[in-house]
Amino acid sequence: MRKVSRWKKTIIIGATLLLPQQAYCAGFQLNVQSSAGLGRAFAGDAVIADNASSMARNSATMALFNETALSAGIVSITSMVEVKDALYTREVHSQGALVKTSVRSANYDDAGGNAIAPNIYLIVPINDKFAWGISAYTNFGTKTQYSDDYIASEYGGLSNVESYNLGLSASYRMSEHFSIGAGLDIIASTGKLNRSLQPTGAKLLTIDATGWGLGFNLGAVYELDDNNRFGLSYHYSPEMETEGEVDFAGYLAESGPIDDTVLIPLPDMVEFSGFHHLENSKIALHYSIQWIGWSVFDSLDAETSGTINPYEWQDGWHYAIGATYYLNNAWTLRAGYLYDTSAQDKLTSISVPDSDRQFFSTGFTYQLTSNSNMDFGFTYVLGEDVSVVESKPMLPIDIANGTYLATKINAVSHANAMLIGLQYNRTF
Repeated sequence: MRKVSRWKKTIIIGATLLLPQQAYCAGFQLNVQSSAGLGRAFAGDAVIADNASSMARNSATMALFNETALSAGIVSITSMVEVKDALYTREVHSQGALVKTSVRSANYDDAGGNAIAPNIYLIVPINDKFAWGISAYTNFGTKTQYSDDYIASEYGGLSNVESYNLGLSASYRMSEHFSIGAGLDIIASTGKLNRSLQPTGAKLLTIDATGWGLGFNLGAVYELDDNNRFGLSYHYSPEMETEGEVDFAGYLAESGPIDDTVLIPLPDMVEFSGFHHLENSKIALHYSIQWIGWSVFDSLDAETSGTINPYEWQDGWHYAIGATYYLNNAWTLRAGYLYDTSAQDKLTSISVPDSDRQFFSTGFTYQLTSNSNMDFGFTYVLGEDVSVVESKPMLPIDIANGTYLATKINAVSHANAMLIGLQYNRTF
C-alpha cells in the first residue's frame, strides 16, 4: 500500500468518526438510552429506576428492582444542520504564482439526516442482595450528507456513523440504604465517508472503517427513604482502535488504498442524580449533573501516521432538571430541561456543528396492564450559531505542471435536532 500525507488521513478518519453526532450532544455523545429519560431531558436518570433502561446510566439502580424487568425501545433522531453566511474561496497556483481566485456562496439549508437507535435491557434479581443484567444500546451515531454538487464538498459530503454498546452488569445491596453496581461495556463502531472536489466531482476519498473497545462502569445509589434517593455513576470509555481502508481516486496522480489503525480516545463520564417524590403529592422532582471528559480528545493519532490532526476539545457538562406527575393509575406525565456545553473550543468545522445546546423535553407512560407499560418521549434540541473558518493546504491538481489548488470557507453553522422515542417495559 502506498502512503499518504498527514492532511489526507486527517480528512479521512477524523471526519469519518467525529463529524455528525454533534447535532444531538456535545462532542459525539448520543443520549438515546431510554424513551422515559428522553421525556424528562434525562434528569435524574442515574437514580429514578422506573424501568430496566436505568442500568445504562447507573448499574447500581438494578438493586432497586425486586422482579425481573425487561425494556425495549427505539428512538428516532432527526438532525437539522444549516450552513449560512458562507463564502467559499478557491485559489489556483501554478509554478508558485497565484493564477486565479474565485469567491462563491457556500450556504446549505440542511445537511442533517435521520437515524434510528434501538435499545434493549434485562434485569434479573437473584435474591434480595444480588441482581445481574444485560444491555444493548447505541452510544454514538447519525448520518449527515451534503449533496454531490455542493461547492465546498471537500469540507462536506457523506458521513455515516453507527455505534453499538453491549453491556453486562451486576449490583449488590449492601444495606437498606446503600447499593453498588459495576459492569463491562463492549463498544463497536462503523463509519463511512465520501469526499469529492467540485466542479469535476472527482473523488478525493472513500472510507469504510470499523473498530471496537472495552470499557467499564461503576455506580452507587443511596436511599434516604422510599421517596428520596441519590445516584452516582462513573463510566470509563475505551480508546477505540479503528481500522479502515481508504481509496483515493481522481485528481491525485498517486492514489490507492491505505491501511492504518487510528486511536480514538473516548471520554470518561461522571453523573450525579437526585430524585424526590414530594410528600402527599403526585409530583416528583429530579435532576442530574454530568461531567464528560472531552479534553482527552486533544488530537487524533494513528499508529503509522502519528498525530494526524489537532482538536483541542474541552470537558463538557450537562445540567438537567425535570418533573414527573403521577396523574392516575394509567398515566404518568413528565417534562424536563437540559443545558449541554460544547466540547469544542477554538477549532470548529461546518461538518462538526458543535455548540452549547438546550434540550426541551416532554413525555408520558401509559400503563397497559398491571405489569407492563409504554413510554413515549420527545426532545427538541436547540443549538447556537458557531463561526467557522476552515482551509485546505495546496492540493496538487497537475503535479507535472506544478499546479495546485487552495480552498477556504468562512461560514456560520447551526445545528438543531428532534428525538422521538417509544419503549415497552414489562416485569415478570
